[in-house]
Amino acid sequence: MAHFAKISEDNEVLQVVYMDDKDTQNKDGVEMESEGQYHLEKHNHWPQHLWIKCSYRTKGGKHYENDNQTLSSDQSKAFRKNYPGIGWIWDPENDLFRRPQPYPSWTLNLTTGRWDPPVPRPEPSNEALSEDYEWDENNQNWVLSPRNS
Repeated sequence: MAHFAKISEDNEVLQVVYMDDKDTQNKDGVEMESEGQYHLEKHNHWPQHLWIKCSYRTKGGKHYENDNQTLSSDQSKAFRKNYPGIGWIWDPENDLFRRPQPYPSWTLNLTTGRWDPPVPRPEPSNEALSEDYEWDENNQNWVLSPRNS
C-alpha cells in the first residue's frame, strides 16, 4: 500500500489516504510519487502538487517493521521523517512531515523531524512513579504537572 497526505496551500495535512501500489507505478512497473499524485488528482479532484507521499512505518526518522516497535533492517525505507496526521505540517524545504511547533523556544530536529525542547525532559525520580512533566515556556524548564505534585 502507498500512503499520501492531502495538504492545503499552507502545507497543513488535511487527510491521509492509502492506495494500491499499482496506482503509483509507471508503465514499466516502477513506483513513482508523480504517478500516485496524478491518480489522486484524477480521482479526488485535488491538485496533484498537493498530494505528498508518506511512509506509514516511519516515525522519528526511522523505519519500523509491521509491529511499529522493531526497527527495520532496511533504514532506506525511512521516508520524510514521520507518518503525518491531520493538522501536521508538510515542510517542503526539509522534505519532512512534522507536528506544529509546540512552543516558540523549541527547535526542529532535522534528523528526527520532531521538536526538541531547550532543556531535556527529566526522567522519573522513582521507577514506581510515572511522573508527568509539562513544559513551562515562561521559565524555559520542565515542571511536575499539577496532578503529580
